[in-house]
Amino acid sequence: MLTQALGAPRSLALSRNLVGGEGAMRAFGLGARRPWSIPSSSSSSAPAATASSSRCFASATARWQSMGAGVSTSTSTSTASFNSDTPSPLDRDPPARTGSIGSPSTTDSLRLKMNLTRQPPTSVGSTDKTALRDTHGRQHSYLRISLTERCNLRCLYCMPEEGIPLTPSDKLLSQAEIARLAGLFVREGVSKVRLTGGEPTLRSDLGEIVESLNELRPLGLRQIGMTSNGISLHRKLPSLVSSGLTHLNLSLDTLDPFKFEFMTRRRGFEAVIRSLDKALELGMESVKLNVVVLKGVNDGQDVLDFVQFTRDKPVTVRFIEYMPFDGNKWQMGKLVSYRDLLDRIQHKFGPLERLRDDDNDTSKGWRVPGFAGSIGFITSMTEHFCGTCNRLRITADGNLKVCLFGNAEISLRDAMRGISALPPTTTSASSTSPAPRITPATDDQLLDVISAAVRRKHARHAGMSSLDALAQGSNRPMVAIGG
Repeated sequence: MLTQALGAPRSLALSRNLVGGEGAMRAFGLGARRPWSIPSSSSSSAPAATASSSRCFASATARWQSMGAGVSTSTSTSTASFNSDTPSPLDRDPPARTGSIGSPSTTDSLRLKMNLTRQPPTSVGSTDKTALRDTHGRQHSYLRISLTERCNLRCLYCMPEEGIPLTPSDKLLSQAEIARLAGLFVREGVSKVRLTGGEPTLRSDLGEIVESLNELRPLGLRQIGMTSNGISLHRKLPSLVSSGLTHLNLSLDTLDPFKFEFMTRRRGFEAVIRSLDKALELGMESVKLNVVVLKGVNDGQDVLDFVQFTRDKPVTVRFIEYMPFDGNKWQMGKLVSYRDLLDRIQHKFGPLERLRDDDNDTSKGWRVPGFAGSIGFITSMTEHFCGTCNRLRITADGNLKVCLFGNAEISLRDAMRGISALPPTTTSASSTSPAPRITPATDDQLLDVISAAVRRKHARHAGMSSLDALAQGSNRPMVAIGG
């Protein structure tokens, strides 16, 4: 079915002919095939890559990391200015990710959840919904909540092959804390919530979280979305849709199974396709594919295959410019611009139909005339959309992040749990002593903290004025942000 939808593209035909052999692995510089298993969705921790898979991918990965793809990274190129407003200063560093804070009791969790249902919609926050409006006039109506830092893939652009240090589970937001925060944001005008990760399907209480979000619809929540790699999703998707999930983005960077294995350092292509087919079968409101394009890796035939894929599939394929995050070894030479991709696609398929984008869309939409689906381009690096940004993020460990590229964060988790972000003041205090306890924040106090952070949001790209500054800035790995 997949190959028929694609018109049997060359790359998939090659993969089909080489299944079970070593030819395709050699074609990507991967050496002989070495088996490893797809991690179970019930695993309690993200699996580390095996030594054999490390050796298997070492050669190709090293070549990709070192390549400049024939593009200069001189100062004149890498320091090109962004086309937007003057930045304003930001003076807050992200809170430390170490230390022990203890898990809240069952009574505390119940109290947090009861706070959401006990208060009427007008009892918290401003009646004119300005708490989520920044000093540049942007009203924030879209909240992204990361559920976990764990992932069962190791994508080149997202996470180092060896993984990242994981936040202890008792320092992640609980289901009740997620429900409380989501309710607070919705009462202040958020109409769309997206669950991210890591891989959100690795969270055992995912269904309950979706159900708690669905209860916020009377307060103004219209969309509940999720971004997933699809590896373990297809069996869980029907119940999630029944619980209220309406929008799904699947991360899939190639339609070639062997290149999928290279880019993710894991197998699982067929599982992702099953998840995609299941989402279409269930008739979800929106199904999109997120494709991060890397020069010399998946910027050629892969892009054309995805466009062809939209001929019969009512999906939106979004090509995403490669962005710099901690640990992903970003280089200007690996970036493929929106304009380059658009030219290549139109050279193959002819003039495209420009679609009307919503006011806060991050994607520039196009369609091949007569095709069932569409394509889009997320141009974060070459043509940014900061002026209409309406997004806020909460990381899995409870930090509010007002800009994807910024490192300024504030811990809503600590405020809710009554834990001071300040170190002990006595000189005799041990560096390993737990942070001092304070009174847990009320909803009004949380809203004050959130509003202050939103007002400090920069006009664009966390106040950095060039690609070079953006690449050299300090930020979390993508997997620890949530995208």
